[in-house]
Amino acid sequence: SLQDQFDNLEKHTQWGIDVLEKYIKFVKERTEIELSYAKQLRNLSKKYQPKKNSKEEEEYRYTSTRAFLATLNEMNDYAGQHEVISENMTSLITGELTRYVQELKQERKSHFHDGRKAQQHIETCWKQLEASKRRFERDCKEADRAQQYFEKMDADINVTKADVEKARQQAQLRHQMAEDSKAEYSSTLQKFNSEQHDHYYTHIPNIFQKIQEMEERRIVRIGESMKTFAEVDRQVIPIIGKCLDEITKAAESIDHKNDSQLVIEAFKSGFEPPGDVDFEDFTQPMKRTVSESSLSNSRGDGKSDPKFGGKSKGKLWPFIKKNKLMSLLTSPHQPPPPPPASASPSAVPNGPQSPKQQKEPLSHRFNEFMTSKPKIHCFRSLKRGGAGPEDFSNLPPEQRRKKLQQKVDELNRDIQKEMDQRDALTKMKDVYIKNPQMGDAASVDHRLAELGQNIEKLRLEVQKFEGWLAEVEGRLPARTEQARRQSGLYEAQNTSAVNSCAQDRESPDGSYTEEQSQETEMKVPATDFDDEFDDEEPLPTIGTCKALYTFEGQNEGTISVAEGEMLYVIEEDKGDGWTRIRRNEDEEGYVPTSYVEVYLDKNAK
Repeated sequence: SLQDQFDNLEKHTQWGIDVLEKYIKFVKERTEIELSYAKQLRNLSKKYQPKKNSKEEEEYRYTSTRAFLATLNEMNDYAGQHEVISENMTSLITGELTRYVQELKQERKSHFHDGRKAQQHIETCWKQLEASKRRFERDCKEADRAQQYFEKMDADINVTKADVEKARQQAQLRHQMAEDSKAEYSSTLQKFNSEQHDHYYTHIPNIFQKIQEMEERRIVRIGESMKTFAEVDRQVIPIIGKCLDEITKAAESIDHKNDSQLVIEAFKSGFEPPGDVDFEDFTQPMKRTVSESSLSNSRGDGKSDPKFGGKSKGKLWPFIKKNKLMSLLTSPHQPPPPPPASASPSAVPNGPQSPKQQKEPLSHRFNEFMTSKPKIHCFRSLKRGGAGPEDFSNLPPEQRRKKLQQKVDELNRDIQKEMDQRDALTKMKDVYIKNPQMGDAASVDHRLAELGQNIEKLRLEVQKFEGWLAEVEGRLPARTEQARRQSGLYEAQNTSAVNSCAQDRESPDGSYTEEQSQETEMKVPATDFDDEFDDEEPLPTIGTCKALYTFEGQNEGTISVAEGEMLYVIEEDKGDGWTRIRRNEDEEGYVPTSYVEVYLDKNAK
């Protein structure tokens, strides 16, 4: 029936609206994913950005790390394009379709309201026709009965004339009523047929046509939205492609040779390679002689020729006795290792193993040379807090040269700033002199005087650092203590004992050497750190100890001991788990307290 078709169309159009709303929900979730993805990309880029004023910023001088930084920046732009996708999809698809769905629902409601109204109208016309038809049928039956009654009365001789006349009049009345009902039925039928024709051939087709057009527009609209969905993505592809091209360009800009050279420049020390080891002839009953250029010099017994003021020992700066130096300054920072489970180290699979043989002095010192880091040589600079001397003498020659050059450049920039300010104030003063109404020329004199003093101080500083730089670069000979006083180095340090700790080990070209002429050594005061320490009285022994286990002192400040070895105690455990011991005059350091058995004796020597 027609009503069934209306029901089917109503269900179908509602399904179409549901599909549209489902697509809107899909696009909305896609925009949320894009936003979330963009946010995660931005957070990722921010997470790996270098921290300000941190060591990471120094790492970005390498081409590989700069390329990585460019990748992070491009990922930020890449994330921005996904935000653009989300914004465009929201405005062009989600927003537009949401408004269209509301309009579609109103239009659909209007069309089906018109259809129901037309259906109700034709049903009303049909009911009127049926009522007219039943009335006509009833009147015809009544007229037939009245006619039959009249004929019966007229044939009966016993009926009076008056009754016959009355029956005749009643029959005529019923017949007239039947005629009227017939005319009314005929008119109603014609009207119904006309309404029915209009209903099925005009009204309903028009309503169905409107519903069809509405449904087709919905289908076209969802198709256009799908095209827009793809177009929004396609619009950002060129920009995303540029981001990827920039990442590729950054990757291609990586220069491994340049990065390697930067590492070389950063860690180049300027040390000269050690000389050859002299042959020691043990077949002759004579005193063993060791060349000053020998690596084994740093392993000597600490005795030196008095006429050189103790300068012959420890000449190689990277080979100063680290165990002795560090044991004097502090105990090891890390906690001591636990003792083995048994007295025999070999019985413990993971315990400390005793070396099968002692390392040779040459290989030991060479390894020390390759792995050692520059130490602060001046004992007084350590007492001041370890900030390092002003002339950077605690650094290797090449690193010292770089630091001094940076300091000179920085001071020159400061001088240029002060001179620019002075020039500006000078011009202002000239203007005031020519036009007194603009200001008092004397008001800038005080500031000009301050700038002049600042410039003079900075120039003196530049001369001082350029002198040190000239020493390192070999342009000037090494200066004596008196020359250093004249250059202003000792304006804040009045004692002659505070000298560059590495001066007696530094050649004029800034490199550290083993040998110096006897004449130079006699001129320069003996301020070497080793000499300062050797002149001091060694700490007295407070007892003895026996090594319960073998301990390999691989860290700075520690000393190696063998199981069963007897040693002197010079400092008790202060609660950090380390005891300071001495083997002989030159060998002392820290060992774990749990590795030794201590016998305190006030009278021990």
